[in-house]
Amino acid sequence: MTADVIVIGGGLAGCATAYYLAADGVDVTLLERFDLNTLASGSNAGSLHAQIPHDPFVRLGEAWAASYASTVGLLAKSIEIWRGLGDELGADLEVKLRGGLLVARTPDDMRAIERKARYEREQGLEIQLFDRADIAREAPYVSEEMIGGAFCPDEGKANPFAAAPAFARVARQRGVRIERQTAVLGIERTNQGYDVATSKGKFSARRVVNAAGSDAGRIAEMLGIDLADVQGFPIQVSATEKVGPLIPHLLYCASDKLTLKQNQVGSLLIGGGWEANIGPHGTPVANPESLRKNMGVALSVVPALRDIKVLRTWAAIVNGTEDWKPILGEIRKSPGFFVNFFPWMGFTAGPIAARIVANLVQGKPAPFDIDLTPFLPKT
Repeated sequence: MTADVIVIGGGLAGCATAYYLAADGVDVTLLERFDLNTLASGSNAGSLHAQIPHDPFVRLGEAWAASYASTVGLLAKSIEIWRGLGDELGADLEVKLRGGLLVARTPDDMRAIERKARYEREQGLEIQLFDRADIAREAPYVSEEMIGGAFCPDEGKANPFAAAPAFARVARQRGVRIERQTAVLGIERTNQGYDVATSKGKFSARRVVNAAGSDAGRIAEMLGIDLADVQGFPIQVSATEKVGPLIPHLLYCASDKLTLKQNQVGSLLIGGGWEANIGPHGTPVANPESLRKNMGVALSVVPALRDIKVLRTWAAIVNGTEDWKPILGEIRKSPGFFVNFFPWMGFTAGPIAARIVANLVQGKPAPFDIDLTPFLPKT
């Protein structure tokens, strides 16, 4: 089977890339080895992040922040796309942008937040510094032990179970062929482009987009391309019983790993990048010690959680790189082979990363006059 473009990967990155290509009239086949949205895209907690993540800021320092800062602009532009995405796709994606609140437990936390805010503001992100009175007024559910923080009004959440399927549905309506349960076994460069050997036979195209998430390195290796930066990390998230309105924000804590928010049905989603285990069959499974520590941090920040039951904890592989920066664009030594890989914040960045790569595949400039220099593949 022949197409103009083959997209490998049926998560948010792949489905959105296929959608944008098809919207521009490109003939696309999407290959997914399992089913759509079954890995990181459908297993995350649905956070829409714009701020520089606090934990690596503290661990890696301000030189890292200066290098990473341009990524903030991509995240902010992606959130702008999220605002109108439900209407564009004709689906309720449950996008709520009530703001992200990073709280400080100690004066050292607050000083680090203030330093980080300088880099974020330089990228045009609105950051409001809060003192204790601001926290009490704007987030009365937060413990009195939190002395201040930073508020970003452009952060929030969306439904990870809805986004990729919505992109796929409209992509299919626009002519994209979606091949599920189709494992990629090999890729060969030809005079016409690329032949992709799969568990369902051979597919051919002039161009290929590698949107395979944590499997992107293995896919690239089939062409002798080294994406050594691409990694997969097992982490876990928990969901509580449904409760009345409690937490309107996307909540973080500067001194401990925490993300906390409330979804549309009333469940609280509690995470923050806590490590999960790898089971005997190579699948991620919840780590009880990480669960205990995660719940302890959450309870120390939001005391009302004491009377709320956790119903489920699940683990998934999140896509990551050591420097946290995305890889977006064409591999120089393999013309026509493109990478769409956005680490850690891939759910937030899904729309903008897909739009960028769809443009590059067609030889168009990046949208919004984005300077892609920091994000292009090194190989």
